Amino acid sequence: MGCSSCSNNSSGVPNGCKSNGSCGNGGCDKMSVFDWLADVQVPTGRSEFDVVEVSFKNGRKGFYRNEKNLQIFKGDTIVVDASPGHDVGVVSLTGELVRHQMNRKNIRVAPHELRKIYRKPTEQDFEKWKAARDKEYETMHEARELIVKLNLNMKLGDVEYQGDGNKATFYYTADQRVDFRELIKVMAEQFKIKIEMRQIGSRQEAGRLGGIGSCGRELCCATWLTDFRSVSTGAARYQQLSLNPQKLAGQCGKLKCCLNYELDQYAEALKQFPDTRKSLEMANGTAVHIKTDVFKRLMWYLVRGEKNSSIVCLSVDKVFELLEMNKKGTKIQNISDFVQREEEKVEIEYSNVDEQDDLTRFDQSFKKKKNNRNNKSKNKNNNPQQNQTNQQNQQPQNKQQGENKPAVANANAETKPNNKKRNNKRRKKPNSNDGSGSTPNETK
Repeated sequence: MGCSSCSNNSSGVPNGCKSNGSCGNGGCDKMSVFDWLADVQVPTGRSEFDVVEVSFKNGRKGFYRNEKNLQIFKGDTIVVDASPGHDVGVVSLTGELVRHQMNRKNIRVAPHELRKIYRKPTEQDFEKWKAARDKEYETMHEARELIVKLNLNMKLGDVEYQGDGNKATFYYTADQRVDFRELIKVMAEQFKIKIEMRQIGSRQEAGRLGGIGSCGRELCCATWLTDFRSVSTGAARYQQLSLNPQKLAGQCGKLKCCLNYELDQYAEALKQFPDTRKSLEMANGTAVHIKTDVFKRLMWYLVRGEKNSSIVCLSVDKVFELLEMNKKGTKIQNISDFVQREEEKVEIEYSNVDEQDDLTRFDQSFKKKKNNRNNKSKNKNNNPQQNQTNQQNQQPQNKQQGENKPAVANANAETKPNNKKRNNKRRKKPNSNDGSGSTPNETK
């Protein structure tokens, strides 16, 4: 999501993910690019490309030349040239892939004409950078109050301070042209910095702010989408979607960019379908197209002219067949003969063996045990005479058991000597004397 608290430590290490800003999942760096040429060696006789891609706040990126041949890697924080002063950014891409990125973005500038990389930041640079980033939130709210006082029809979305704190860029959206000359004068006097106003679109604003889409994932414009193409309601019609503005609009208030992702596949598939503007001529009326299922290749028609109008489902092949019949001048007598019948799905029967999957299979057994215990306790309390007789009967049994105990003890005593003899035989083994005349058994 490109958290604003990134690189707040004195050493430049992010406070959140602890991965030195080199994570490739877009956590600290928006619009991150996977360097698939990182392990490819530079051909012999050719030097490495000395231009570096640097990312700033909320996905803003720029290309800078490494004239001093500093050892710079992805995720390093560097100080670059700006107008005026200097700025602090994070390296997002190095090597030969930067050349491809410049060609993709149509940057036709010679390398020596690009801005330069000054140095790696010191502790003072980090302190200035942190102090400038801390001012952004308060500055944005104060600027919004000034916009309300001057009655300007514009919306301020974000503020970005330069690394040295001498300049601030204000990003705003507006439907019409706005005269903000008076606003710049007031803000320059109040903030004591150089002011730059930059107008962006609603999609760019949503990409800078970020968010979660209706699909549950992070916004495409905040992670990877940079080419914003126009989206029309025709894309929704091709995909048989309901024209509901609340469902088709994104967080920017315009149609979702994802409507264009599968538009080409839908347009190619619909070429194999009959023209929906043609109606089916019947003996008792006409049938008009209502909707189409591209995946199941089914089409629904509303029969008009009957007392009770009904909707019928036809396959694409049947519709072509009926249109050919209309071309020959024959009208359909009974359209129900051509209706697509849905095949009944055979549900797989599941046999519960010994009721092992029943959640209440132990309830009855627990209830029986509890009932038996309760009945026993009740009987004891209700029949005290029976309890006395049971105790008297138990006493002679205990006496008999006591008389039998000595016999068992004598039998155990007889077996003990035999066990001792066996143990002695096992212990008596020839042991080597160590010169003292005593064996290990004697010492024990």
